[in-house]
Amino acid sequence: MTVLGYPLPYSARWRSLLVETRLSSEVIEVADPFDAIELYHERGWSDGLPIVPPTEAAVARFLDAGGLQADRVLGVEPTKGGVITAEKAAVNAVMAGCKPEYMPVIAAAVEAMTAEKFSLHAITVSTMGAGVLVVVNGPVVEKLGINSGVSVFGPGHRANATIGRAIRLIVMNVLGTRPGVLDKATLGHAGKYTWCVAEAEQISPWPSLHVDRGLPLESSAVTVFAGLSPVQVGQHAASTPEGILDGFVDSLFAMSPGMMELIVVLCPEHMAYIRESGWSKAQVGEYLYEAATRPASAWGSAGRVATGADGNVDRPVSALAGPEAVVPIVAGGEGGAWSMLIPTWSHGARSRSVTRPVAAA
Repeated sequence: MTVLGYPLPYSARWRSLLVETRLSSEVIEVADPFDAIELYHERGWSDGLPIVPPTEAAVARFLDAGGLQADRVLGVEPTKGGVITAEKAAVNAVMAGCKPEYMPVIAAAVEAMTAEKFSLHAITVSTMGAGVLVVVNGPVVEKLGINSGVSVFGPGHRANATIGRAIRLIVMNVLGTRPGVLDKATLGHAGKYTWCVAEAEQISPWPSLHVDRGLPLESSAVTVFAGLSPVQVGQHAASTPEGILDGFVDSLFAMSPGMMELIVVLCPEHMAYIRESGWSKAQVGEYLYEAATRPASAWGSAGRVATGADGNVDRPVSALAGPEAVVPIVAGGEGGAWSMLIPTWSHGARSRSVTRPVAAA
């Protein structure tokens, strides 16, 4: 059987050379799918899990499903100039186990993560070990069966698992950001295998994430975040927004102060109390910003620099840069008062989330 691979290992070359050499794939003959799986492991083209062999016919089906020409450039990583073509994205989508109809979502995610303000190269080589979290909104969620409910960050849903995995394989194979080579994460986390969820718009009283970002409600979109290790927060006693959010505060002191973006994933049980109280997203952000403060001296004694304190050790310094740093989304199962905080690689002038529409194939 014939499969498609990569013509060169990653090297730090000028953009023109990368464009010239990375637009087409290497054609490889193998005896059977099992030989292909082993070959991809041996050449470092896998994330450690078995891959689906990307045959020419399969890659062509994915391109057709996305309405994409093979040589169309979906994104260029701004720092190193790595070019992600539609063919390269399709090869990795096949490898990840995607269905062809997932290609428009993957194409939009590639466009989003290669935007300059996302700082893709920086987040993927940093020792902090951020992963690319893809949040999907709009009609495409139901169409593709992307999970927003029970075990939303867990296994069992093909669209979530394979779309997120395709993004990671693209980062590794097309941009060469492999563990121990360019990826220098001290610990990493499971989101670096695959990280894709949908927002539970049907149970949220608030505008959807993509609407907040200026897109029409009826459109579909992806938003990418540079997500660090998530923290699950249980709050089973409180029935007010203040009581629920108080349960989140201590976890915020694990990071340095001044975070520019914090994802707050509210489960349906917590969201029901917040909805009954009529709180807006802005109120959630304002409350957490004010509650997550400590004197500059307390930050300093924990080994974290409290910028902006101007030498005043008693000045309250928040874990967040401002109320607008909080990005609330609603997701998860109906049972259990478990929500989640996902800090991001966003201190100072670092990564910012990016939203892009999903094109109709």
